[in-house]
Amino acid sequence: MHLTTERDGSVVIVRVGETRLIYPLLSEFAETVTALIKNAEHKILIDLSQVIYLDSASIGCLMDLYRQSVTSGSTLKLSGVHKRVRTMLTMTGAQEFIEIHGDERSALDTFGV
Repeated sequence: MHLTTERDGSVVIVRVGETRLIYPLLSEFAETVTALIKNAEHKILIDLSQVIYLDSASIGCLMDLYRQSVTSGSTLKLSGVHKRVRTMLTMTGAQEFIEIHGDERSALDTFGV
């Protein structure tokens, strides 16, 4: 899986470099974000700008990561969410929990960076 992390001030950005975020790729993705949460990173932004499709397992994974972040006192948000991906998140109700932004700058601004 093509996955990188970088920091912008106090926010850790996890960049997903795949066009499809699907079940076979979730292990590394989930492990990376879970490690950030466990290491007390309180502001996590997941950049999905390359992702044009995600499956139900990925939506479930995002919801699980969101629950982990809330439990640990962290904030997890999504940026670069394409229309198709946003529709999938909306159909499942995930957008009711996870904050979704169309671009990285607007997402970072909500963190106060």
